[in-house]
Amino acid sequence: MKRRDNTRSSIFLLTASGVGLVAFALPLLLSPLRWAKALRWRVPADSDLALYLGRSLGAVATTLTLGGIRAAFDPWRNRILFPMAAVAAGLLTLVHTAGAVQRRQPWTETAEILFWGAMTVGAVACYPKPPEEEGIGGDS
Repeated sequence: MKRRDNTRSSIFLLTASGVGLVAFALPLLLSPLRWAKALRWRVPADSDLALYLGRSLGAVATTLTLGGIRAAFDPWRNRILFPMAAVAAGLLTLVHTAGAVQRRQPWTETAEILFWGAMTVGAVACYPKPPEEEGIGGDS
């Protein structure tokens, strides 16, 4: 079998994972309350739960983004990441939309609706192509 060119899939994984790692995952893992303040959240006096949940989400996001970067080198073999990314980004679009409708989040989170929507579309549109069967005698 001959590998197809999945450059678009690789670029999507590298870009989405790189941005996710730098903008969301590591800040949440390393300093979730500072990240929350930067995004205009009000941090409560008793912040233990917010700190714990932020670090937990940061740990999961860091793992997924590093996996995405690794998967970019062979998107077809790691194609499960594309539907997972589409579902996750779709759910995050809904979460951010609900927060906007309920008026329970800062404007910075509402602005992320477009980002997560684009990530959903990107994950679907960049699904990798399967390998091609080689012709008789390996001519293709």
